[in-house]
Amino acid sequence: MAEVTPQLLETFSCSVCLNVLKDPVTIPCGHSYCMSCIKTNWDIENRRGINRCPQCGTIFTVRPVLVKNAMLANLVEQLNAVQAIPADHCYAAPEDVACDFCTGRKLKAFKSCRMCLASYCEKHLQPHYDVAALRNHKLVDPSKELQENICSLHNEVMKIFCRTDQQSICYLCFMDEHKDHDTVSAAAERTERQKELEVSRLNIQQRIQDREKGVKLLLQQVWKIYNGVRDSEKIFNQLIPFMMNLSFDAKQQVRSQQRAEVSRVKDLQEKLQQEISELKRSDAELQELSKTEDLNQFLQNYPSVSPLGESTDSFSISICPPSCYKDFTTALSEVRDKLEDVLRGKWTNVFLTVAGVDVLFSQSEPNTKKYERFH
Repeated sequence: MAEVTPQLLETFSCSVCLNVLKDPVTIPCGHSYCMSCIKTNWDIENRRGINRCPQCGTIFTVRPVLVKNAMLANLVEQLNAVQAIPADHCYAAPEDVACDFCTGRKLKAFKSCRMCLASYCEKHLQPHYDVAALRNHKLVDPSKELQENICSLHNEVMKIFCRTDQQSICYLCFMDEHKDHDTVSAAAERTERQKELEVSRLNIQQRIQDREKGVKLLLQQVWKIYNGVRDSEKIFNQLIPFMMNLSFDAKQQVRSQQRAEVSRVKDLQEKLQQEISELKRSDAELQELSKTEDLNQFLQNYPSVSPLGESTDSFSISICPPSCYKDFTTALSEVRDKLEDVLRGKWTNVFLTVAGVDVLFSQSEPNTKKYERFH
């Protein structure tokens, strides 16, 4: 049998799934499909009552009976025996690297050769394994960037590196405009730079380890802060009921004293009100007597006016808080001041602890200029 080519494979492909025919069936119009593909297609079309050939559009009022085409199946089987027929996913899509030597529909490249600057499918790559002159070629994963290794001036492979101009060149560039420059083989430059890269990686990895240790220290510091705040809250929670009990006892004592003082003031108030009433009554009697025009009647009634008690030039009332109020207020103020001092001291320690986190960041950063070329 002749060599299996991509064009031949397309001849035995199903126009529905685009893969090589599997369980091929031939419908009355003469076109062949995978049995499952045409059945699925008709099941979908049958929702509209149509059985149509996907290629020529022939409509069958009655769905044809699908029978495996034995001759076509045997032919496909023989093709498989000559060469494994690639599935559809072996063909190169626009985003894939295609074989440079396939004609027609190109297969995906299996390897790229840096010496040949070409990409090969498995079949066309075989000479690199069989021919002695090709065995030493550098094969890499399929790459679309092979042309970047071609000199744009001389269309030659760039195998030399110019250290003076820091660029890759071909041997014609080396013989011409770069002949007096500091040049080495691209492989030698790669080896040297690879060593620098490894050193840089070690330094970077060391920095990563240092930063990871710093992160752990920060986490520990954060937990210390949280624990300090939690302890402070615990102390506050213990102080609150104590202060509430103390406040309750103090208020009870103050209120008891308050009731006694209020009672005393009310008694004095009642006495003053009574005295005011008596004075007003006496004043009214005197006013009435003063209006008497008859001299004898005035003199006769005057002795009947209620005599006043001993008079004073002024009357003043000064209610001063008992000494116990002053003592209590003074003691309470002292407690308040001491409590404020203690709390301020505690919070100052907390703030100093929080501020201590900045110390972890105060370390000088290493010089990173020598690593910039690798980023």
